[in-house]
Amino acid sequence: MTKRFAVDGMGGDEAPQAVVSGAVRAVKQFDVSLILTGDEALLKKELALHEVAPGRIEILPTTEVITTEEAPVMAIRRKKDSSLRRAIELVRDGTCEGVISAGSTGALLAGGLFIIGRMKGIDRPALAPLIPGKNGPFMIIDVGANTDCKPINLHQFAHMGKVYFETILKVPSPKIGLINIGAEAEKGNELTKAAYTLLNEDDSLHFVGNVEPREALRGDVQVLVADGFVGNTILKTFEGTVKTMLEMIKESLMATPRGKVGGLLIKKPLKTMMKHYDYRETGGSAFLGLKGIVVKAHGSSDEVAFANAIGQALQVSDARFIERFAQELEKTSCQ
Repeated sequence: MTKRFAVDGMGGDEAPQAVVSGAVRAVKQFDVSLILTGDEALLKKELALHEVAPGRIEILPTTEVITTEEAPVMAIRRKKDSSLRRAIELVRDGTCEGVISAGSTGALLAGGLFIIGRMKGIDRPALAPLIPGKNGPFMIIDVGANTDCKPINLHQFAHMGKVYFETILKVPSPKIGLINIGAEAEKGNELTKAAYTLLNEDDSLHFVGNVEPREALRGDVQVLVADGFVGNTILKTFEGTVKTMLEMIKESLMATPRGKVGGLLIKKPLKTMMKHYDYRETGGSAFLGLKGIVVKAHGSSDEVAFANAIGQALQVSDARFIERFAQELEKTSCQ
């Protein structure tokens, strides 16, 4: 059965062009239908450039746009006819399975909280991107939705990540780690020490202890738990490091004739490595802990990234993540 998703047609740096082309790519690649919200004239103009099967992409006209410069909560409350809010409402009303947006992260979270709502027993939803590691993908949870957390929040994040890996990536009993400044149990601040105790005493988790950030990128531990401030800092440092290192390698190779020859020899493996670490392959990050599927696409998403973000939302739906996580909550002590 074809599943329907709502897409914020005006969200992102390259909207609406990248959103529309990504939506077209998605309906050809996945068994989905989409409702694009936003400026009707602009969306129709972009859609006219593509061939799309009848009924696969609809447009819901809206008159307002929420920008990244606006206060998220205020914007969601005041701009009731914004493309983002109307897309979120389609999920609340049951018209769509989930929502995808490359717009304001804060507004998307606010809309998810106030319009869709939290799952029973969850204090705070978390933003949980999948990141390519040397030995396999891993998740940092949270990466910015909650800059100040309590130990119980980190305990809940661990269970979100566990169920995500078990249901969507089919990894049984994934390893759970707590990001900290040292591997020893007594290291860290009050938050991490208290969270360590909760995680260590939970027999339903495969908790492996503290993980230092320098070990995170190996991918040996599937779920890395952190408050949003720490998680976001690690994520952005990782993104910046990969980008800078690739630029430095390219500059070094092009600096001399010998380097250029060497560059030709390593061109293919270098492209393979770049594809491995390309955020577009994942497409987006899911907000976990909400009663509906909410996926945040990267603000600079192009056609490929946006299509994959829609594909990720479909994966979450097909795996019945929300239902499975509700069952997990009923049998654990993390509420």
